[in-house]
Amino acid sequence: MNEIKYIAIEGVIGAGKTSLAHRLANRLGAKLILEEFESNPFLEKFYDDRKRFAFQTQMFFLINRYKQQQKLNQEDLFAEFIVSDYIFDKDQIFAYLNLSDEEIKLYENIFPLLQRDLRKPDLVIFLQSSVDRLLYNIKKRSRRIERNITRAYIKELSNFYNDFFFKYNNTPLLIVNTTDIDFVNKQKDFDELFEQIFRGDRAFIEYFNPVTE
Repeated sequence: MNEIKYIAIEGVIGAGKTSLAHRLANRLGAKLILEEFESNPFLEKFYDDRKRFAFQTQMFFLINRYKQQQKLNQEDLFAEFIVSDYIFDKDQIFAYLNLSDEEIKLYENIFPLLQRDLRKPDLVIFLQSSVDRLLYNIKKRSRRIERNITRAYIKELSNFYNDFFFKYNNTPLLIVNTTDIDFVNKQKDFDELFEQIFRGDRAFIEYFNPVTE
């Protein structure tokens, strides 16, 4: 456990990133870093019209995430544990999914300059789930800002996430199949996942497929 101080959790919309981040932070007494998606004034408009509002939405997130991560560098270097519900690198997933070719060219000039000095997590947890389960979770939490998310967008986003993490090797990575588990309401599921996170013999990249009852 002593080698893992900074954990970042990733996954498609509805995967349970923030819920797991809260549970881990409570268990560890960790500082909690949450993505401030509700502060993005373009996000709801983006779900209504992806093409028109993609660039504004993307750049707001990019700068906001950078400022938050830069603050993490400066203020939380000596925090015993840090848990975040996103990684800065994931910004690229949404950029390549949603931006036009001309917008991508501009984005590619900016992103590396911001990325290079940011602190990397000691472990990234990718919560992988079926599209049906993601849509179920989105519908269940019923956020107004997500009301116009389509199945096609979640499926496309899920494919981009899977491809991104298939190639990912920037940090130790734990991929968790969460389709049939409930680490929010079932203590047993959370305890098993917690044990996997801090296993001493875990490989640099590992896949955890929980056995469900």
